[in-house]
Amino acid sequence: MKDAFGAPQSLLVLGGTSEIGLATARRLIARRTRTVWLAGRPSPALTAAADSLRALGADVRTVPFDALDTESHEERLGKIFTEGDIDMVLLAFGVLGDQARDESDPVAAVRVAQTNYTGAVSAGLVCAGALQAQGHGSLVVLSSVAGERARRADFIYGSSKAGLDAFAQGLGDALHGTGVHVMVVRPGFVRSKMTAGLAEAPLATTPEAVAGAIELGLRRRSETVWVPGALRMVMAAVRHVPRPLFRRLPV
Repeated sequence: MKDAFGAPQSLLVLGGTSEIGLATARRLIARRTRTVWLAGRPSPALTAAADSLRALGADVRTVPFDALDTESHEERLGKIFTEGDIDMVLLAFGVLGDQARDESDPVAAVRVAQTNYTGAVSAGLVCAGALQAQGHGSLVVLSSVAGERARRADFIYGSSKAGLDAFAQGLGDALHGTGVHVMVVRPGFVRSKMTAGLAEAPLATTPEAVAGAIELGLRRRSETVWVPGALRMVMAAVRHVPRPLFRRLPV
């Protein structure tokens, strides 16, 4: 169960090698979290991630998980909840894709959409049902400011995040009053391995800063968190820019 400040004792990270997911786990372990599940494709990176968290004093377990293998989600994720209650699920997996390549390769574009949206819908519903059955817990969904308005530069990725964001908001409404808290996190450009080599956008942030915002959001029982917070006002303006002008903006 969570403490008075919303810190979970147990955490499940979907996307066990996610830099934001691991930064969040480290921050929560420093507070109160003692059991961590890392769900991801078996790899040396997943093993190393688990070892790094064990070194902090947590009981860390790994479970095979593939966002694209939706038929396995109910069985594999369901088994985790049979081991004991999970106080927080962090849906942290996703792929950026390569916009220039993916526009001319529909199969690659669909893979981005299936990972970021279809896989998240499947895993999100499985975990939401398990959280509801136990009567408590938080589902934290990593969305993106890219989902607020499709940009020419990354509309495939952005559209997948827009779908995920809408899904998570609706799921939160559906679970309201059940004891399950859904929080949507919308980071801007995050300096990470996934964005290495890309031109940095204004108001860029770090995995550690996103982790801090997640922890604060849990304490406040927030439904939506922007990272950094200034992006809330920026995107409110961007949403209303006339489309002909928006096409000409360097975004």
